[in-house]
Amino acid sequence: MAKRDFYEILGLQKGADEKALKTAYRNHAKKFHPDANPGDKAAEAKFKEISEAYDVLKDPQKKAAYDRFGHQAFEGNQGGGRPGGAGFGPEFNSSMSDIFEDLFGDFMGGQGQRGGTRQRGGGGAARGADLRYNMEISLTEAFIGKSAQIRVPTSVGCETCKGSGAKPGTAPKTCTTCKGAGAVRSQSGFFTVERACPTCQGRGQVISDPCVVCSGQGRVTKERNLSVNIPPGVEDGTRIRLANEGEAGVRGGPTGDLYIFLTVRPHEFFQRDGADLFCKVPISMTVATLGGEIEVPTIDGKKARVTIQEGAQTGKQFRLKAKGMPVLRSQQSGDMYIQVTVETPVNLSRRQKEILKEFDSEHRNNSPESEGFFAKAKAFWDGFGS
Repeated sequence: MAKRDFYEILGLQKGADEKALKTAYRNHAKKFHPDANPGDKAAEAKFKEISEAYDVLKDPQKKAAYDRFGHQAFEGNQGGGRPGGAGFGPEFNSSMSDIFEDLFGDFMGGQGQRGGTRQRGGGGAARGADLRYNMEISLTEAFIGKSAQIRVPTSVGCETCKGSGAKPGTAPKTCTTCKGAGAVRSQSGFFTVERACPTCQGRGQVISDPCVVCSGQGRVTKERNLSVNIPPGVEDGTRIRLANEGEAGVRGGPTGDLYIFLTVRPHEFFQRDGADLFCKVPISMTVATLGGEIEVPTIDGKKARVTIQEGAQTGKQFRLKAKGMPVLRSQQSGDMYIQVTVETPVNLSRRQKEILKEFDSEHRNNSPESEGFFAKAKAFWDGFGS
C-alpha cells in the first residue's frame, strides 16, 4: 500500500511552517496517544503514522527533501526509518524525549524537565514544608500594630551533622545507581520513561553511615521562639510571611516559610468595613427631639464630640473624618461613622406619662412621617370600602 502524504496525515497544506506543524502534531497526537486510547490498535497505528510524519517534517533538511522528492527521498532506509517500516529508528527514539517534554508536559502528568520541579544531583535535597500559625488579635491591636512572641514546633537543621544527615567525619556519597542524577530512565518501545531513583529517592546521594542524632534526615524537631511584627492596619485574614522560618529541608535542603494568618476579634463598639469604622449610638428621645451634644469613643481610646440636631431620627449618620483604621502600609486612614438610634423611654413615672399625654394632645404636626403614612393608609382602606 502506498504511504499517505505526510502533510495530509497532519491535515496541513504542503510547505506548512514550523508553528503549524507543531500545532497540528500536538492536536493529533493528544487525540490518538496510546495512553488516551488503551488497547485501541487503530489509534496506536494512527499515532505512529502521525509521529513518523512529524519526525520528518520537523527537521528542516528532511522537510526540504520531502517537499521536493516526497517519500522517494527516504527510500533505502534514509532519514532514520526502517526499510519498508514505519520509520521508528534510533534517531526517532532519541528525539521523542524532547518532543514529549515540549508538547505533553501537562498531558503526561507534568513530569517533564522544562518548567518542572524535579531537582537532581546536589540540588535534589527536598525543600522543607511551609508552616501555618493562626494568631488572634484585637481590633485595637490591629489599629496600633503589635510585636508578638510565638512558639512554633518545627524541624530545624541538625547541629551535630550540620544538616548533611551523615555521621560527623563522614559525608554523603554519590548514588551508584543514578550516578548522582537523582533519576533513572527505562525504555518501553519508543518511549523513554524517567522516574526517581529508587536507591537514593531522587536525591542523587546516599548515606552509608547516618547521623545518630537525626537518623540521617539532617533535621530534628524543636520548638522555636519567634518575634512577629504586626503592622498597623491589618485586617481579618491578613497573611504575614516569614521567609525561611518554616521546616528545614531534608539533608540540607532549602528551608520552607512560615505564614502567620491573622484573625481580628469582634469589638464591643465598632464594626469594620475596610478602613472605615461604624458605631451605633443610642440617644434619648429628648436629645433626638431637642438636639444636643454627645461624646462617643474612638478606636484610639479618646473621645469625640458629636452635635445632634433637633429632630434627629433613627439611622441618622455622622462622619468623623480620619477617625477610622489606618490603611495598611500607608499614611492614610479611614473614617468613623456614628449612627444614632433613638431609644423609646421605658419605666415612666405617672407624672412623665401625664406630660407625654399632654404633649400628644397638642397636635401640631410633630410626626410628619407617621401622620403621612396613616393618612395614606386611610385613603387605601376607603378605596376598598367604596
